[in-house]
Amino acid sequence: MNIRSSGFFKNYSNILLLLLGIVIGSLVGLFSPDFVVHLKPIGDIFLNLLFTAVIPLIFFAIASAVAGIDQGQRLGRILSRMMLVFLMTVVFAALFTILCIWLFPLSSEAIDTTHADLVLDKGTQESWGERAVSFITVSEFSQLLSREHMLAFIIFSFLVGIASLRSGEAGEPFRRFLYAGNEVMKTLLGYVMKLAPIGLGAYFAYQVGTVGPQLFGIYAKPMAVYYVGGLVYFLVFFSIYAFMGDGSRGIKLFWQNNILPSLTAISTCSSIAVIPPNLEAAKRIGVEEPVANVVIPLGASLHKDGSSMSSIIKIAVAFALIGKPFMEPGTLLLAIGLTVLVSIVAGGIPNGGYIGEMLMISAYHLPIEAVPAVMIIGTLVDPMATLLNATGDTAAAMIVNRWVKR
Repeated sequence: MNIRSSGFFKNYSNILLLLLGIVIGSLVGLFSPDFVVHLKPIGDIFLNLLFTAVIPLIFFAIASAVAGIDQGQRLGRILSRMMLVFLMTVVFAALFTILCIWLFPLSSEAIDTTHADLVLDKGTQESWGERAVSFITVSEFSQLLSREHMLAFIIFSFLVGIASLRSGEAGEPFRRFLYAGNEVMKTLLGYVMKLAPIGLGAYFAYQVGTVGPQLFGIYAKPMAVYYVGGLVYFLVFFSIYAFMGDGSRGIKLFWQNNILPSLTAISTCSSIAVIPPNLEAAKRIGVEEPVANVVIPLGASLHKDGSSMSSIIKIAVAFALIGKPFMEPGTLLLAIGLTVLVSIVAGGIPNGGYIGEMLMISAYHLPIEAVPAVMIIGTLVDPMATLLNATGDTAAAMIVNRWVKR
């Protein structure tokens, strides 16, 4: 009995402490909303440490994975199957959200934009060409180290890994450096994550105390459709994806190891912050390291089931505001196409979907008055969207791992 108990606490002590911290933080945010502003710096310190460490982790994880790919697991096979899985799940998420809106239609009476007076980012005035260039490249090496240029940083890491792979014997010392750096950064992230119960607890307190009340206000119906639909998608579709990855065993392994990534996603609202726990979860599930180190970091920027669902909700809300029908074939087809683009445009940082929202407004030629309401929706769905975006990367990695083996 004692042996079993000690084994249980050894395996689950970190999760239990994290849950305790989040429960305490949520209660503080619920009953003392004025106090949470004093807790936010604690959460910011933890998140800053996490972001600082995760940047080099992404570089070493991707570069070492690419440099170590052998003929049995060629990079092209991993990438092709990864993009197929990403596209499949994003489209499924969009179709499922359309079904939810068809079952529970949104009306203009349920949405009030009296207080939706947000200021638009001046960066949205750039042309789409300039935005595309800045999204995938930077003009200075130092800019690669910013979260704002995450996709450019990932592309650079890929290129370094490919160059190392093609360097032959002369590149062997550098490849060893990449492997060693990957191990060192994983150890460092382990130390940082020990602060998670305090850091994430403080962040939960702030989120519950500030954003929580709005979920039951003027945006109640769109939020209800999104959160209930998102929860169903999270439980049902992710179980299906895990089954596709490793049968009934995959379902059990996925949910056993998805607790820490899920809590990290909800509290930080950042897909990038979930990369370390996702990599650890993939390792425990049995996803091979070359696959996990490619799919999960790339998924943080390119694979976003939650953003796919939220973009459909935002379009439906915008159409309800201006009194236009949403359930028309042409509108729905364009909406699905936009979700694929938005899943790429939305970066792996908190509230990173604003550019995608501008894309939606532009594509449908909607009035600018719809923008504030759409942005508020984007902010309020961020916790659930990040949960689906980030933890979906592990489920996707399971499918890719199985398809690569075949």
